[in-house]
Amino acid sequence: MLNVKHLNKTYTVGSNSYPVLKDLSFQVKKGEFVAVMGPSGSGKTTLLNCISCFIPHDDGQILLNGKDISGLPEQKMSKIRNRHLGFVFQDFMLLDGLNVFENICLPQVIAKKPVTQMEEKARHLCRLFGIEKVMEKYPAEISGGEKQRTAVARALMNQPYIILADEPTGNLDSRSCKAVIDAFLRAKEEMNATVFMVTHDSYAASFCDRVVVLKDGAIHTELSRTGNRREFMDELLDVLRELGGDSDDDE
Repeated sequence: MLNVKHLNKTYTVGSNSYPVLKDLSFQVKKGEFVAVMGPSGSGKTTLLNCISCFIPHDDGQILLNGKDISGLPEQKMSKIRNRHLGFVFQDFMLLDGLNVFENICLPQVIAKKPVTQMEEKARHLCRLFGIEKVMEKYPAEISGGEKQRTAVARALMNQPYIILADEPTGNLDSRSCKAVIDAFLRAKEEMNATVFMVTHDSYAASFCDRVVVLKDGAIHTELSRTGNRREFMDELLDVLRELGGDSDDDE
């Protein structure tokens, strides 16, 4: 579903160059729930921004469902983001002037889909993620967990090839964090959704099928969950401690 090949990204400030991504290559298969972790400065956020083409990379390929989206004109890339990529952000990015139901419908409004089809799908997603009781409420009237589940539902409206999630549990308490992770798992199980999540939260990552660990812009290791979730979280924590922590970053 997502195939990143030999991705490189360097920032230049004056006469100084700072390599951030160094020859990264990995795949995310359809229906997989994959996390990216690593210490501050490892390149997690830059990687996500390059995959979504919000920032350009220097060289390499980003293949989405077999097609290279690197270097596409912005108009074409905007259509791909709306139709084939779903986004979930740490700060929710809901429109305050729209209620929950209207926020969820927004991607299909932009795509000019039939209203009946749109509303039917939005109601189904509200039921699936347990937010049907707040459909008529506005973002300011609901909890952080409900906001993020609304964002997950919105991301799934156009049945994207992959959901790109940027620290989706970063602003949530433990109960809301679990509700959001459950939403991703439900999307994976019932809709065969593919999720690629950048996170510093080892608890959230422990629910994933696989975790790609970055160090200094390169892949340090990849860990796959083969058994008990708690054992997998301990394994993740051990790797992150060796790298110098698992704190959030702003690469």
